[in-house]
Amino acid sequence: MTGSNIAIVTGGTGSVGRALVPLLIQRNFKLGVSYIIPEQAAGFESALDLDEDQLLLRRVDAVDPTAMDRFVQETVDTFGGLNVLVCLVGGWAGGRDVHETDNVRFDRMIDLNLRSTFNTVRAAIPHMRDEEWGRIIMLGSRQAIDAPAGQAAYNVAKAGVVALAKSVARELSDTNVTCNVLMPSVIDTERTRAALPYADYVNWPKPDEIANVIDFLTGHRSAVIDGAQIPVWGAAEF
Repeated sequence: MTGSNIAIVTGGTGSVGRALVPLLIQRNFKLGVSYIIPEQAAGFESALDLDEDQLLLRRVDAVDPTAMDRFVQETVDTFGGLNVLVCLVGGWAGGRDVHETDNVRFDRMIDLNLRSTFNTVRAAIPHMRDEEWGRIIMLGSRQAIDAPAGQAAYNVAKAGVVALAKSVARELSDTNVTCNVLMPSVIDTERTRAALPYADYVNWPKPDEIANVIDFLTGHRSAVIDGAQIPVWGAAEF
């Protein structure tokens, strides 16, 4: 094993990533963190007060397979290995019924949620097979199960992430690398409150609550959990 505390967190400067990264730092992880929105990355590195030998922060479009391949390889080359992968890139671009969903909206949902995750995992797996153990955590959605009306493109994209996690878990069943997918509802962030100003957000899961679950899944004690869809929606109604 080249290094038991080396992780990549894609979309790591978002709300869940900002809650998760300090938890991993407390466990002495070296981190490759990707972002796409410059405003989210502003102050991220300085707030963590880490040396360059602990954090690699890069702007990466996870939808671009070549860019993701380069980022994963740079992380491996910088820190000497890779055994934890957390895929947090994703998003919602508005909902429509199937017959009202144009190709642009559908493709955007697939790119944001499924293609980005597929590209990341595909790039990481060869390196993780080189390790004695590993953890892959993806971000699905409760909507992949409940499939509410008017959200077809998003539902399909997140259902694809669930299927991807199951596939990876089975493909890596001959290793000590596990793969699981978290299934949140709407996560309580400033952006979701702004998008849904009249919603009752009291019971929405908080970013730090999601991060705590991910933190556990990245550790050795989670070894018996593999190929699971883990509900993290608490008392939220959707």
